[in-house]
Amino acid sequence: MTIFSSKRRDVLKLMAGTAILPLMVVATPAEAQDVALRAIVISDLHSAYERIGQLLAAIEMRIAAEKTPHIILLNGDLFETGNAVATRSSGEIEWTFLSALARLAPTVINIGNHEPDIDNDLANFVSRARALGINVLSNIIDKRSGAPYAPASAEVSVGGRPVVVAGLATNAINTYPKATREMLDIPQPVEWAKANLPAIVKPEAINIVLSHAGVVADRDILPLLPDGTLLVGGHDHLNFVHEQGATRYVHTGSWCTSMAIATIEASGKAPTIETVAIDSDAPSSPALKGLIEQTLDKHLTAEEKAVVGKTEKAMTVDEAGRRVAQLIAAKTGADVGFIGHTSFGAGLPKGDIRRYDFNASLRFDGKLMVTEVDGEALAQILKRCNQDGDIPLADRTGDYLYAMPEKPVARERYKLVCNDWSATNQKSYFGRSDLAFAEVPDVKLKQTVLGGLS
Repeated sequence: MTIFSSKRRDVLKLMAGTAILPLMVVATPAEAQDVALRAIVISDLHSAYERIGQLLAAIEMRIAAEKTPHIILLNGDLFETGNAVATRSSGEIEWTFLSALARLAPTVINIGNHEPDIDNDLANFVSRARALGINVLSNIIDKRSGAPYAPASAEVSVGGRPVVVAGLATNAINTYPKATREMLDIPQPVEWAKANLPAIVKPEAINIVLSHAGVVADRDILPLLPDGTLLVGGHDHLNFVHEQGATRYVHTGSWCTSMAIATIEASGKAPTIETVAIDSDAPSSPALKGLIEQTLDKHLTAEEKAVVGKTEKAMTVDEAGRRVAQLIAAKTGADVGFIGHTSFGAGLPKGDIRRYDFNASLRFDGKLMVTEVDGEALAQILKRCNQDGDIPLADRTGDYLYAMPEKPVARERYKLVCNDWSATNQKSYFGRSDLAFAEVPDVKLKQTVLGGLS
């Protein structure tokens, strides 16, 4: 596997170049075929204001420091309706971010399930992004007109070289804003890919497929692609690179915590993937720094600024997930606590935690649900949990459960507790549909977690 992780000192060194204008690369058609190009890949940003300025700065520095032609790929979920400031400001920070990207390099957005978060009419997002000069892709049909919201593919010129880019969405309709769902007709991803991708991607072309369908669908899409394709995944908030022949399948994390740089030398040749962590303590891009500060100051309420908890050290999203699983197990007397990975956005900062920070970490409230299983059933369930390590693609389930403790005390029967979303979607999370859940009365998820952090 060809993966490199940028050290923080390298990031800070390159940050010094953010004031330099991007180099304009002009090549004749013949010369262009010999020039490598780089794709900057980001996904699932979710209005993460604590890092979006640093992410833009990292993109600016890479493009400014290199003569190589670049293309910027955003694989869905720019917005987050759970961020009250994003909603109140109508996504001003995100739109400024997009405008900055479009000035840096050819930019492509594949529509995810959160693009209609701020304005529930997806057509308005498409028209506004296009007005910035951004290529918008989607295979979602507008039920009102019967026409696609945007083309499902485009040929983009990058340094004089044609690049074929295709995009497809998740058909998990309940993950879209409720007010939007009745407008959307979304095909089943694998069926759509089988019917359409053979006419889009070509063996002799540089092919990029942006899929917001998730790992489970992408596993079946991979064999359909010409060798050497770059397949970009999203929706599941994962961070990994999978090699299949010369094809590379990459997920770039979420909440602006990382980006991937894919260097593509020629069609059919394996892209080289570099992953770059985004440090929240690094300098923010001047294009966003002042705006973020002003927007937060204007729109945060006293309640959202109030301190609701405290941590001894900062927690990553995975550490926060495990901690919450522990807290709900302790509250309900369960042997094992479970909560879905994408229930979380950011991690938690060290020290005082404002309600705004807490809501960015634990995105959704809900009921707590309990059930009982025997040891054999629990063993099978635990095999599917805590997939934040190096997990083979064949074993990945997309979204997954954090489970704590990972090795519970041996007994004949086990009491399990989880959030209601995980219980409702037990087949996807627990891998079975025979669990009989009961609601824990008078107890809510966020209330329980805040009690453990106070």
